[in-house]
Amino acid sequence: MVGTIARELDRLREQGLYRTMPRIEGGQSSWVVLDGKKVLLLCSNNYLGLADHPNLKEAAIRAVEKYGVGSGASRLVSGTMELHASLEERIASFKGTERALLFNSGYAANTGVIPALAQKGDILYCDKLNHASIVDGCLLSRAQLVRYPHNDMAVLRRRLAEYRGKGRSIIITDGVFSMDGDMANLPELVALKKEFGALLMVDDAHGTGVLGPNGRGTAEHFGLQSEIDITMGTLGKALGGFGAYIAGSKEIVEYLVNKARSFIFSTSLPPAVLAAASAAFDIVDSSTGADLRRSLAGNAAFLRNSLREAGFDTLGSETQILPVFVGEAQNTMEFSRALLGEGVFVQGIRPPTVPVGSSRLRCTLMATHEQAELQNVVNAMCRAREKVGKERGGCVVSGQSHKDA
Repeated sequence: MVGTIARELDRLREQGLYRTMPRIEGGQSSWVVLDGKKVLLLCSNNYLGLADHPNLKEAAIRAVEKYGVGSGASRLVSGTMELHASLEERIASFKGTERALLFNSGYAANTGVIPALAQKGDILYCDKLNHASIVDGCLLSRAQLVRYPHNDMAVLRRRLAEYRGKGRSIIITDGVFSMDGDMANLPELVALKKEFGALLMVDDAHGTGVLGPNGRGTAEHFGLQSEIDITMGTLGKALGGFGAYIAGSKEIVEYLVNKARSFIFSTSLPPAVLAAASAAFDIVDSSTGADLRRSLAGNAAFLRNSLREAGFDTLGSETQILPVFVGEAQNTMEFSRALLGEGVFVQGIRPPTVPVGSSRLRCTLMATHEQAELQNVVNAMCRAREKVGKERGGCVVSGQSHKDA
């Protein structure tokens, strides 16, 4: 067994798929210290820069002083504290739903909610670029999984028609696709769910706090807040903390309380995390939050346009997630290392996270980045592209993206 594992590790190294965990010293901000070197952080989901915000830190400290460190149990035993209840009420108000329910992570939410809602005989319709946690939740459910090409509403419509009447239908999609940075076609998805009597679940992990006039997410961006049956959002990306939630009707939340195994059998989120999340919602709802969203959108537009002008393929990104298509995994990781040498920390994304031949650098913007810093990023990318191309005997960036393949 040990020999088999060692051989598999060697194979991963040879194919450029071996992973390690870089260690950051200190807090999370736009600049961090990585292995003793100060670098610009361009691969964090801390979109609004709230992870080290003084309001969140102060709220967490006060919560520890009042409530202690841990919750002591799962929610259905003795782990529901007043902070859990107040935060869920806050989230429901924020999302415009009857109820909300906290989970310990986005992965725990998707792998708990989807199997609770769908059983054998039901049909789950899943975009091919949905997050791995959605796919895993679908597989755990034992329902029939029908995957449709990315954002292809014509194919989805045909599949819905094909399976009409064969079980409960649930359409599940990311709001913002985490590796491509584009958005789901929510207007068409809402129309299809109405036409075929399906439920619509949106994983809005990367839209929460960022999109829409008030930061309510992808549904608010499209003016469709009241049309989404189930929304999953996270507290650990734009909101700067940790955890996740489901927002929906009273009946759906009560059902999940009784059926979602990842909720039932997990110790609940600790007081400091809950208090920090509440403070983050205060900021999102304030004029400061509006300013941060404007800054983030401006940074994303600047870097997107600058990269395209420099000849990079950003794969149709529309948001603060900006992939830079490379193609081969080994080239991608060499590119990432070259950028680190330039003082820019951008992670390479490889299979199985993305399909073979579609590896890319995944740049993620923060509201706290400065445009002068981002111009330096573009310059560094151009130098790194030339450097790696010479070292590997050709152009480091493939001429054909996975969207064209």
